Amino acid sequence: MRLQLPESTGFPSGRQFLYNSLMTTIHFRTIPPSPALSRDVECIRVADYAGDRPLEVKVCPGGYPGIVFQLAADGTAAIERIAIRTADTAQIPLLFLHGQGSEPSVMHFKGIPYTTIQVVLKPHALYSLFGWDAAEHRQVLLTPEQFGAADLESRLLAAASTSERIDRLQCFLTGNGLRRHKRDELIESTLAYIRDNIAQVSVGGLVRHFHLSERQFQKRFTRVVGMPPHLYIRVRRVNEALRMMHSEQYERLSDVAYALHYYDQSHFIRDMKAFSWVSPKHIAMKVSEFHHDLAGSSYL
Repeated sequence: MRLQLPESTGFPSGRQFLYNSLMTTIHFRTIPPSPALSRDVECIRVADYAGDRPLEVKVCPGGYPGIVFQLAADGTAAIERIAIRTADTAQIPLLFLHGQGSEPSVMHFKGIPYTTIQVVLKPHALYSLFGWDAAEHRQVLLTPEQFGAADLESRLLAAASTSERIDRLQCFLTGNGLRRHKRDELIESTLAYIRDNIAQVSVGGLVRHFHLSERQFQKRFTRVVGMPPHLYIRVRRVNEALRMMHSEQYERLSDVAYALHYYDQSHFIRDMKAFSWVSPKHIAMKVSEFHHDLAGSSYL
């Protein structure tokens, strides 16, 4: 059955309002990781802002942990605070690692030019790179001392360019004392399967496909990824919906919902609100303000 959503959920024709906001003043670029890191790093995203107005950037959870270095033109932290529905964190360090998150966040930036470098880690990377139980670091922000990078911040500050800082971040991950830990190849295989079948994948289907005990699968997946598989699938499916909305290939929100096998209208609307801050009646307007790339979706 095709979903019947309100008439107001069509997208602006021709994207005439595309990025009709301050988001146009932020220049984003994504860079592939070095070959040595390709199994554990999704991409490196650089954002440059040249304006003079404070920004509140809303970020949808993407299913990826990451390392962020953020620096304003005056040599201080560009981000003043990060808020989620359940917490508000101030005094953000120049360099930090964030774990898996399932809540959308609002990043409050100073009204000053800045550059951020985000190493977008793959969903399993806290386990494969650091040897951590990723569930223990869900929805948290770690200082450099807490993830073995005590001297990295000063080395990043001393670098002469963004490209040199990217090199130093990658060197930290490949050769700065981090031990290679045993991988969970099966969970990494299930992550690839979820990525390739996001429109219709389910926990039950994964268990059957990989011949697993559901209880054991839930435990292993949560340890490696940081959240239960059903929650991770919901997060990734909403990200796919946002990507599809931004692609200009679908005229209406109901077409996106149908393509992703959301047969229950309330389920689709609930997930969109939960992971993107966007209320259904404003989705058509907000999609024109999204920035979407490999790292996920954000908007002002």
